[in-house]
Amino acid sequence: MSTSHMEASGIVQQDKYRSYMYENIQWRSGAPPNYDIVNKLFEEGRTKIWPPGSLEEKVQNLLKTYEMEIVHKAPEDFKTIDPKKFTFSINGREGLTMEGIKKMGGVYNADLQSSLPEKFQIYKPAEETAESSEKLFTTTFPRGFAIEVLEVYSGPPVIAYKFRHWSYMEGPFKGYAPTGELVQLFGIAIFSVDEHMRIVKVEFFYDPAELIGGLTKGDKIENYGGHGATTSLCPVLH
Repeated sequence: MSTSHMEASGIVQQDKYRSYMYENIQWRSGAPPNYDIVNKLFEEGRTKIWPPGSLEEKVQNLLKTYEMEIVHKAPEDFKTIDPKKFTFSINGREGLTMEGIKKMGGVYNADLQSSLPEKFQIYKPAEETAESSEKLFTTTFPRGFAIEVLEVYSGPPVIAYKFRHWSYMEGPFKGYAPTGELVQLFGIAIFSVDEHMRIVKVEFFYDPAELIGGLTKGDKIENYGGHGATTSLCPVLH
């Protein structure tokens, strides 16, 4: 979506897959996000093309709009989420409110909660902020992290579906060199919605290690974060 095309109504040129992309609201970064590159990645790599108006297409667009809003908008401007009732959980953990997500350091940290002892964690939510985690993943995935709905098991008010997230590791991650390889994450999600189709409860079920494992296949980068970083050629790391 290009922010250069604005209408008098304050609506930016509409994204093909996401609703409520208004200019005159409070965006976290100061302007609406641009999804042109990740939309191209999605269109080139998706495995399903749902018929227009189908339940699957509607759920997929709701998922994409939800992700856009929770990452980029202030709660008072949500359209697909009821921020007062909303709870978010991963793998059966206790649900987080919007305030709980904020205290945890943003949605990336909430997404990657781990039961591993911290000393064994490569990505440590306790050490990341909303800003640092966003910078990390936008560096690792410069084309974004595309998502598609693979199957819908039930419609509203309790929407259960299977999803696939994917991209190519074209930037470093936590000291691991980019591989250029496809990185995928599969999971199940449940959206509980109200009579206005606003999401009041989100439950995700997936293995974060599937994502992290795909990002740690490259060589370790020596002196990572410093000047003159070099890539380790130790055969153990190949």
